[in-house]
Amino acid sequence: MSRFFVCALAMMLVTYFVRAVPFTLFRRKVTNRYAKAFLYYVPYTVLTAMTVPAAFYATGSVAVAAFGLLVAGVLAYRGRGLVVVSLAACAAAFAATFVLQWLS
Repeated sequence: MSRFFVCALAMMLVTYFVRAVPFTLFRRKVTNRYAKAFLYYVPYTVLTAMTVPAAFYATGSVAVAAFGLLVAGVLAYRGRGLVVVSLAACAAAFAATFVLQWLS
């Protein structure tokens, strides 16, 4: 078997076990309020951990990325939708890039 198929099989098994093990270990409904509170915030934490570093590496400047994230954070805090937040953050980063190029 080629290396590609071995790696694909390994990734398949890891993904399967990560998804299947909780179903086999936790057969009853979770009633502990601390565990429920922890599990409630896990998706938000994972999404943030994947998005924020990608946002900083997407631009050539940390200042531009920080400005785009700041705009996105303010709009999201004010309850705007995902499309509005993402378009405004992109526009802010785009504008900040031009301002920084104009200043230098």
